[in-house]
Amino acid sequence: MTRNPTSFARFLIAACLFVGIPCVVSAQQPAREILTLDQAISLALRDNRMVRNSQLAVAKVDDRLAATQTLRLPAFNLYALGSQQLAQLNFQFDRGVFGTYPGIGPIPGQNTSLSTPRRPILFLAGSITQPLSQQYRIRLNLDQIKLSKLVAAEELRKQKHDVITDVTQLYYAILMSESALKSLEQSIALYHELDRVTGEYVEQQVALKAQNLEVKTRLAKSEYERLNVSNQLAAQKEQLNNMLARDIRTEFEVAAVIEPSDLEADLPSAQSRALAQRPEIKAARLKVKQADLDRRIKKSEFIPDISLGLNYISPRNFDSFVPKNVANVGLVVTWDVFDWGKKNRELEEKLKTTEQAEIGVQEAESRVLIDVNSKFRKLQQTRQLFRVTRLAQETARENLRVAENKYKLQAALLSDVLQLQTAVAEADHQYQQAVLGFWTAKADFEKAVGEDQ
Repeated sequence: MTRNPTSFARFLIAACLFVGIPCVVSAQQPAREILTLDQAISLALRDNRMVRNSQLAVAKVDDRLAATQTLRLPAFNLYALGSQQLAQLNFQFDRGVFGTYPGIGPIPGQNTSLSTPRRPILFLAGSITQPLSQQYRIRLNLDQIKLSKLVAAEELRKQKHDVITDVTQLYYAILMSESALKSLEQSIALYHELDRVTGEYVEQQVALKAQNLEVKTRLAKSEYERLNVSNQLAAQKEQLNNMLARDIRTEFEVAAVIEPSDLEADLPSAQSRALAQRPEIKAARLKVKQADLDRRIKKSEFIPDISLGLNYISPRNFDSFVPKNVANVGLVVTWDVFDWGKKNRELEEKLKTTEQAEIGVQEAESRVLIDVNSKFRKLQQTRQLFRVTRLAQETARENLRVAENKYKLQAALLSDVLQLQTAVAEADHQYQQAVLGFWTAKADFEKAVGEDQ
């Protein structure tokens, strides 16, 4: 059987390109941003919209704390009423109501009636009140708000952990798509050359037309898969840009990740760190303190509200016998003496809320331990899968090398080369997936432990 040396040389060039031997490309591509995983995480922690919302939630608690602190200070109130009298104000003074004096007699000397005409009037009232007994309750409320800030801070930590995980998973998904795309492009390059070589063999009547049709079918299928993966890759990059809070049309390339190293993880110590670090557990424990403070605040309502008050009243446009200025200073006491057991029932409710919060801590700890154990097992599995896929990749490439040499010596069929080429492409893709799967599992494990970036 006669072979065309030039055609076969082109086939070998395509095969070398497939197995990863670098080649020189004369066309220059425009430089794009190389985005590393660390850079992506830093940008997300700085600009991600969900993180910024959580940061604003913490800042809002500071505003609430400052507002509540003003309750410790005196309260100034001013009241003004301008109106038109619809009825006269009548004042009746009985004879001698103001006393009877020697040489003068009773004052007034007879029953006297005074009235004000119907006219516009102005009524001014002002007060200054300084809380006294309420200071204890105000302090408890301030402590409650401080705990709310700590809870918001833990929720911010959790939001950052979620964002780091989402960015990491998207980043590795992009790498997997690029790996699949590269594998498909290498397959397409080889199929193009096989299609051309096999077409020449069919013309020379040393190969069947069915063989050429099989190559064309595989080529068309690979091109279709490349389109699907390209579209998926574009969507993933848009999602990552959105996670980084930047224009989704920003062009970038991702940096390759290193191969997994030896697994250094100890489950008992990871469990201990998770119980001490996970934001969900810290938030649950803070909510127990909040519930207890809420109970103490409710209990403080049994204490009467005692305030130091200064009051001033001034009616305007009344007749001269109506006082123009009334001022007084003293203690203002407010106390619900009898409320039909309302406060007691509310206090019982707060006690049950505290018990619920304590149960919530136990549930959170159990869920965290289950999560850590699950992520640890997943990490072990992906590490072992990496070893398997690396051996499978080396085996597939060696088999393809042997088949290419046999095909060159006419000792192997084209179908054998095609089958092994497909096996190598699949082995390469699975290897890349195993590498990225390991790093994804490692990121999930670190999140489960509660490690901060």
